[in-house]
Amino acid sequence: MGRGRVELKRIENKINRQVTFAKRRNGLLKKAYELSILCDAEVAAIIFSSRGRLFEFCSSSSMLKTIERYQRCSHNASEAMGSSNETQNTYQDYLKLKDRVEYLQRSQRNLLGEDLDDLNTKELDQLEEQIEMSLRHIRSTKTQVIVDQLTDLKRKEHMLLESNKTLRRKLQEVSTENLLQLSSQIGASSTVNVPHRPENFFQPLASDPSLQIGFNPASADPSHGRAMAQNVNGFITGWI
Repeated sequence: MGRGRVELKRIENKINRQVTFAKRRNGLLKKAYELSILCDAEVAAIIFSSRGRLFEFCSSSSMLKTIERYQRCSHNASEAMGSSNETQNTYQDYLKLKDRVEYLQRSQRNLLGEDLDDLNTKELDQLEEQIEMSLRHIRSTKTQVIVDQLTDLKRKEHMLLESNKTLRRKLQEVSTENLLQLSSQIGASSTVNVPHRPENFFQPLASDPSLQIGFNPASADPSHGRAMAQNVNGFITGWI
């Protein structure tokens, strides 16, 4: 008669729990050994008791080599799984972006007045509201751009006026300085150094009637007049 099926739960009796652990541990290690021999497999088993004692079996020469091999295989498997999940997520993102692009293209055609036959009344009303909102936004943006341009032009005008005032003021200052310099040069050139003259520099000439304009010697000396008449009527003495 076979044994009944054992219920899988923690054994409350401490002695029975220890006996069951020893029997099943030995059976597990025996099965691992048989599997490695019969199937030429690399088998490793690690068991910790409730008290923390270690029981192990390894078919290879080193448990560490088997653990390293396990880590490499586990890492590659996790990478492959992660790559598969990443590929799946990328494909899902691609499908979402594709649907989004198609929706935007369809909306653009509708805004341009194309492909309107497939739309119902409600969708046409919504499209009309979108167009009106777009137009209001465009007008508002255009108005703001014009206002910004006017503000910029006024600012530039103010800067130019200030620059013009500054240049005029500098021009007036330069003109005033040039006039002052020219006046000083003219005043310096018109000044003449007159030398000092003594009081008796200008003296009247001696009263000689022969030096007077219109003087007639004949009227002054009768003999002299006769000699002049003789010279005229006859000859000049000393010339023959």
